[in-house]
Amino acid sequence: MAIGDGKHVLVLEDEPAVQILLKKQLAAHGFTVTVAGDGLDGLMKLESLKPDLIICDVMMPNLDGMGFVKAIKGHGHTQKIPVIFLTAKTDPRSMIDGINVGARFYVTKPFQIDDLLAKVQKALSGR
Repeated sequence: MAIGDGKHVLVLEDEPAVQILLKKQLAAHGFTVTVAGDGLDGLMKLESLKPDLIICDVMMPNLDGMGFVKAIKGHGHTQKIPVIFLTAKTDPRSMIDGINVGARFYVTKPFQIDDLLAKVQKALSGR
């Protein structure tokens, strides 16, 4: 069943293996996927894209996930895009910081794809 229904997801992830996994899995569920290698690349892609959802790593070169989310939450045309952090940072302080900057969900690596897809669905439906 295609839960994506053509919705567009921007994935910010610097690890190629995780990029490939997310792109394949999301596309298999009906999503259109664009990948950015870091926060700066993500900001540049946002200038021409209108994604329905952003999945973002926290630890990336050039501009980390926290800085990226702070930047998009400060602009009217991007502040309402739901964000899911997908990260290896598992400490409680990072989780709290992630939610406080505006992420809808905070998923830690290693992750189960079904769990991530459930959160994607919830984020897109506003739940």
